[in-house]
Amino acid sequence: MSESGRHAGERTAALRGCGTALVTPFTTDGAVDEPALRALVRWQLAEGIDFLVPCGSTGEAATMTLEEQQRVVAIVVEEVAGRVAVVAGAGSNDTQRAIAQSRAMRQAGATHLLHVSPAYSKPPQRGIEAHFRAVADAVELPIVLYNVPGRTGSNMEAATTLRLAEVANVVAVKEASGSLPQVQEILRERPRGFAVLSGDDALTLPMIAAGGEGVISVVSNATPRLMAQLCAQALAGDLAAARATQDRLLPWMQAAFVESNPIPVKAALAMMGRCENALRLPLVPLLDAHHEVVAAALRAAGALPDSHSPETVA
Repeated sequence: MSESGRHAGERTAALRGCGTALVTPFTTDGAVDEPALRALVRWQLAEGIDFLVPCGSTGEAATMTLEEQQRVVAIVVEEVAGRVAVVAGAGSNDTQRAIAQSRAMRQAGATHLLHVSPAYSKPPQRGIEAHFRAVADAVELPIVLYNVPGRTGSNMEAATTLRLAEVANVVAVKEASGSLPQVQEILRERPRGFAVLSGDDALTLPMIAAGGEGVISVVSNATPRLMAQLCAQALAGDLAAARATQDRLLPWMQAAFVESNPIPVKAALAMMGRCENALRLPLVPLLDAHHEVVAAALRAAGALPDSHSPETVA
């Protein structure tokens, strides 16, 4: 390992367990619903979530202005009051814009930044690496890389992730490639202190069993206690208990992606009375035919009473 790799390996990973990729509640007229956001954050903390991730793809950041993103992160930071990390989404396929967004999120009080691999442009691996190095050089906050080929159109290969892991303030990766062999290669070769987090809820247990640190979760918006419990059990090595928790959550893990995220999870939170079922175009509310699938999955997880009827959801 290089000298820079040994230096990076001296870091202590701060992110472990379950972090929620927070939805952004909107009012029916499309504005950020600040009271609903504050209530959601307080509930997440009370349920034992380990860290929070506002303004990612689940948070519909792509449809928000920079000022709105700053405001959302500032609210989350205020409600958290230092109790858990706040990992703010700041990604862009324009490197200079990603740097500007990073600085804005730092000003809003974020403790970490989540940076998705550049979407749409499909740069080669050396371009992906140069992008992240430029961001890391410009902003001192700890950075979580995010590899999600299904959204970006390109995969960040394990070798690229491992080279970036040698950068001192690149502290983790959210891996949503769906490739366990790729994840295992990162786990095998990573420097000490570099965290590997699942970006797929259903792969949380196998990734932790392979040596990962946790998950940045969509489903924990509606089931934070159970997802935090799943991570805690798996990290403690109690795989039998973790499998039982995973079995309970599996219908919801599947239902949460019957349409593009965050469409189902917004519907779920509306069923639970935690926010309006309001999204910004081009996203649209959950198809009526999927309401019962989502409601049944929430009931199986104990997040909705058995008497709940999906027909009541607007």
